[in-house]
Parts: sequence; structure tokens; C-alpha cells
Amino acid sequence: MRLSPLEFKLFDEIKKNAELTSSQYALLVGSNAKTVRNTICKLKRKGALETIPVSNGLRSELKINNISVDFEGVIRECETAGIPASSVNHGWYKGKAWSLHFKGQEERDYFDVRDEIVADMQAFAPIYPVIKRTKQKENNLLIIDPADPHFGKRSTVEETGEETNLVTTAQRFSDGIEGLINKTDSYKFDKIVLVGGNDSLHTDNPFGTTTAGTKQDTAGMWYENFKTAKNANIAAIDRLLTVADVHFVFCPSNHDFMTGFFLADTLSAWYHNNKNVTFDISPAHRKYIQYGHSLWGLTHGDGAKENELSDLLKTEAKKAWALSRYTYWLVHHRHHSDTKAYKNGKGLKVEKDYKNITVFNTGFSLDPTDYCYVQYLRSLSGTDRWHFTNGFVHSPKAMEAFVVHPEFGQIDKITHLF
Repeated sequence: MRLSPLEFKLFDEIKKNAELTSSQYALLVGSNAKTVRNTICKLKRKGALETIPVSNGLRSELKINNISVDFEGVIRECETAGIPASSVNHGWYKGKAWSLHFKGQEERDYFDVRDEIVADMQAFAPIYPVIKRTKQKENNLLIIDPADPHFGKRSTVEETGEETNLVTTAQRFSDGIEGLINKTDSYKFDKIVLVGGNDSLHTDNPFGTTTAGTKQDTAGMWYENFKTAKNANIAAIDRLLTVADVHFVFCPSNHDFMTGFFLADTLSAWYHNNKNVTFDISPAHRKYIQYGHSLWGLTHGDGAKENELSDLLKTEAKKAWALSRYTYWLVHHRHHSDTKAYKNGKGLKVEKDYKNITVFNTGFSLDPTDYCYVQYLRSLSGTDRWHFTNGFVHSPKAMEAFVVHPEFGQIDKITHLF
């Protein structure tokens, strides 16, 4: 029988004294009464409390009755019919007065996954030694933006022409980070910004839908998607730390408005003992980074209108804007490259992905200190059924990065294609 750390701790306390209430047990295990009641129900379903009588007070709290299901009879019936008993996870019990539905396989909920994540952290005990960086004559900022990874997206070669699942997404995420590090190894960096959020997860609940309820084609269970995204981000941060200190910035998004925040918060907790990693995981929809004479805005792209972003930057980051000569926005959501230079609310097209071609408008002579550059980024995620059906298949799959000089602003844009 496999028990989570909380289940094991609570089981041990109940063995010592089975006469307490849920509130009293909560004090002993460092939890709350509601979680304790839920955990006791799980222990009963797992059969861990069969020989331990709980108190009448707790029995009343849990509303435990005397209805039982003859599971041995179910097993015998399966053997007679030639059905594997392990494949039966629910059924109906027909009594004289009632017809009852029962489940023999426990469903996983948020608390199950949370306990596993906490157990992982406790087992790993991530205490990172402080990395002392040597001073360099020339420094730059590296912004790495794994835009719209959509962990949990599913597509097949037969339907869309490419296979997308948890394995392929995690591999692209890792390859993109490594590829961008290799492509920028000629530069020296004193800071790396890793942009997170932006539809890190494809869905936002156990029902396979986005936050707004739009049904998606999914590759794994919701908790598998969450843990895969968590592990991919941890591996990325650990790798980037070999280059420079890391600042993680979270952008809320429409596919995973809640679970995306939970993921960012989990990463922050993981690195809370690491002095070389900092986090901005507030739920604010727009974030700002100043480096030297440059000011960068970050947003998912499902909120404020594109032509309003340059003015929002001036008002929401007023002090930083006053000290900056160059302004930029990194926007996501569209999954293809689309860059415009904005001045006085009007944008000039600079770059855009079309079907099988990327067009660069080189006829402009733009003073970068006069314009705010709004850049939509390409996505590393595969093409699912909705995008394929609607013909949105033209953009290259990629992860992109930007090299920022403290005096001259953006001096390079690096693209790792898949």
C-alpha cells in the first residue's frame, strides 16, 4: 500500500490515539481539519483503517455509515465471467431499498498531487550553494522566451502531420534551451531572464478544457502534464545557472490561468534557498524589466490591445520609462512572428510570418529611440487539430531569445528552430 507523506503521518497518529477529532489531528500533523477529513477518507478507501476504530465524534464528522460493498464477490464474479478484476473500477450495488453506485479505484485530486510535489521537494531538499560570479568587462542581458509550450497538447501524424505529446514537448523545451545557450556562447551575460507562463499548460482542470471551458485534445492526465512542465522548467533553470543568474518572470495566460500560476509558485518554492534565482510571479497581466537604457514589457497577448501597449508601458512603468531610450514588448498567444514599430498609436510592419515565408520590411529608416517595438513570438508547440483544421500551419516551430546591451538595447535576436 502506497501512502503519501501526509497519509502516513496521519495514519501513525490515529494508531497512537483513535479518539481525537479532525481538528486535533490537524494540529498534530500540521494541516487543517478539512484536509485531515479528506485524508482519513482516502485512508479508509485504501483499507488502512480497517482494524482501527475511529472515534464517534470523528465518525459523525465524516458521516461514515455501515454500507459496504462485497468486493470479494465482485472478484469471484469477474473470475466466473473471465473479466480481469483489475479492469473493473466501478459498479452498481442493488439493494432492496436502494441502488448504489460505487467506485473501487480512487480518483486523484489536487491534494494528492500537492502531497507528491511536497514529498519530492522534501526528498530532494534543494539547497543550492551560492554561485559567486566573476566581474566581466562587458555584460549583456539574455532573455529566453519558451513561448506557448502547451504541455499536455496532443496531435497525431495521421490527423495533423506531426506527433505532439508530453515526450515531444519536453524534448523540444530542453533542446530549445540548450540550442539558445549554444547559439549565444560568444556573448557574456550577467543576467538571464526566463519568461514563464504563456500557456505553459494546455488545460486548466481535470476535464481537459482551458480556463474558459474550451475542450482540448490532451496527451496526459492533468497531474502528469503539471509535473512534466515542472521538471522541464527546473532542468532549464539549473542549466541556465551555469551561464548566469536567472530571473524568472511569469505571464498569466488564457489556457492555464490557475494552473500556470500554481506551476510558477511551485518553481519559486523549489528555488527559495537559491540566492542566484529570483522570481516575479505576481498575477499581474503585464510585467516589466529594465536593463540599462532598455525597458521590456511582457504579456501573453490575450488582454490589452496591441496598439495600446506602448502607452501602457509609459504609464505602468513610468519611472523606468523615464530612464530608458529603447522600449520593447514581447507578446505571445499567436504562435507566429509578427513585429511592428509603434509611434503615437500607429504601427509599421517590420516582420511577419506568412505561409511558408517570413517577410521583412527593410524599406524603413527607423530611429529605435523613437519607436516601441511590439514583437509576437513563435511557439515551440506542435500543431493540434484546431490549428490544422483552420489552416494555421504556416509558422515555424521555434524558441527565441534576445540579447540586450545595457547601452544600445537589443543587439541580437536568436531563433532555435525545430
